[in-house]
Amino acid sequence: MTAATETVAPHKSATKETPRVPGLPFIGNLVGMAKDPAAYFVECYRKYGPVFRLEILGNKYVVIAGIEAANFLGTREGKECLRSKEFWEGLVGEYKATRILTGEDGESHKELRDIMRRGYSKESIKGRYNELIEITDRVLDRDWKLGRKVPVVEAMQYMVTDQLGTILTGAAPLEYVKDIRTMILYILNVLVTRQRPKFLLKNPRYQKAKLRVFELGQKMIEQARARYGKVPEDQKNLIDDIFAAHMETPHVMPASDLIVSLTGPYVAGLDTVANTTAAITYTVLKHPDVRARVLKEVDELFAHGAIEEEDLLKRIPSLQGAILETMRLYPIAVAQMRTATKDFVFEGHQIHAGEMVYIATSVPHFMDEYFPDARRFDIDRYAKPRAEHMQPGAYSPFGRGPHTCLGKSLAEIQIALTMARLFYKLDLELDPPNYELKTKTAPTPGPAMDFKVRVKGRRH
Repeated sequence: MTAATETVAPHKSATKETPRVPGLPFIGNLVGMAKDPAAYFVECYRKYGPVFRLEILGNKYVVIAGIEAANFLGTREGKECLRSKEFWEGLVGEYKATRILTGEDGESHKELRDIMRRGYSKESIKGRYNELIEITDRVLDRDWKLGRKVPVVEAMQYMVTDQLGTILTGAAPLEYVKDIRTMILYILNVLVTRQRPKFLLKNPRYQKAKLRVFELGQKMIEQARARYGKVPEDQKNLIDDIFAAHMETPHVMPASDLIVSLTGPYVAGLDTVANTTAAITYTVLKHPDVRARVLKEVDELFAHGAIEEEDLLKRIPSLQGAILETMRLYPIAVAQMRTATKDFVFEGHQIHAGEMVYIATSVPHFMDEYFPDARRFDIDRYAKPRAEHMQPGAYSPFGRGPHTCLGKSLAEIQIALTMARLFYKLDLELDPPNYELKTKTAPTPGPAMDFKVRVKGRRH
């Protein structure tokens, strides 16, 4: 009898024993997960199939992976059998809140999603694309000086804060960027992914950052209070919607939940969008043929100054292909974390109520079965007739199921315009020119913080 069958007794409807991936004493499978979780999930999927078990620092997880798992999340059974609450309880506790969007399911999740839907959608920047370009230009002039070696991830973090702050909240709190980044780093590592021990939350660096983020939250509350009832409906932003929900339905948005909800755009976007745009900077510069195609497109896009919003993405197919391909090879949403709400069988394997579950939806990204020669950077995968990403369950850069990223449509525009303007304005090169991208995994996957490019000149 194997260790897996000793630990987990198969349900009468289960047909397969669930394999346990071998690991080291105490730390378990931490090394593989910390090095490259996307590659580790693919390796385990190939060896063990769509269901296997891991252990990290004493925490036991069942992993469901591959196209099977991605499609399962969108089914009724997937919605009923999995919930998010447990993985986000630590974050909710740190904010002394009652709930957050990512940690809720069912009607509670829908309730919060409805409040924030407009603010996180591309409708929030309708008519403001050229304003977003102006913000981007301002940041490029400020932080991407001629001849400078720019630390790309950090520079993109300031870019994202400026953009999201101005567009979604009306202010760009750049002085809080490092504090937000530090708080995200500790909370996600310790309380969400649980890859680090809890005593790290006593670190004075974290405690100082937490106080600063709460200070920012209080400022945002006062700003929202001053705007309440004075802003025309068509000019309201995410912060106005959240504060209106608090004032008009305090049982839905209590005072205790305001700070975590109001600072949400920075917490949600700082790491994810910054990592993605940094990775796109690398992939385009690394492939001269792609760079040439992208420069031709963006020069045509901005040839007449102000741009038209209609069909924006269709006018930059090479850049859009580069963005989609980068998100395939460098996914932010490597896996989603859930808890089983009840006993259920997945692909013949028994999963028990209360078990912690990783849903490794990015596994198909790296499989030749869905993306031929999957390790090759190929921006033409996404155009018809190939459209490889349209295979059901094959492509999940924004997650899957009810918790698919609420800001997906906004992020698509933000990323496209940011990258288009970056390559239009600046002549960049990797530093050194033969640089091979190093990546980090904590708290979210992305380029290493020491990734730099050199600003050779101004193109326009």
